[in-house]
Amino acid sequence: MFLRELNQEEKEAFLELAYLIAKIDKNQSIFENSILNKFKAEMGIDKYSIKGSDIEDILKVFENDRTKNIVLVEILRLIFSDGVFHDFERESIQLIKKHFGFNKDDFQSLRDWVIKIKELEK
Repeated sequence: MFLRELNQEEKEAFLELAYLIAKIDKNQSIFENSILNKFKAEMGIDKYSIKGSDIEDILKVFENDRTKNIVLVEILRLIFSDGVFHDFERESIQLIKKHFGFNKDDFQSLRDWVIKIKELEK
């Protein structure tokens, strides 16, 4: 939804993060594949090849609050796309939340908003 706002370095870092999250449960679903393809198309980087960057290095790329909000919202959309919130995904979200400095209430608000958007997309 908001990925066009990212600069090129942020787009590539986001895609690295999205692929990492999608594969973290060792089972990338058809729903996750669909979302990943939409992400690539939205950002105009269909030909980007995943490098397999470390999550800590990826997260350092996102510096301002708006960008962090965009990344968290889009990653939550990816995680909720298959209807299952795996333990590894939960741990990754906790790491992202901590690294970005989100407090519990801010995170919960974004999470609830993403769930409502998902319901509207049905």
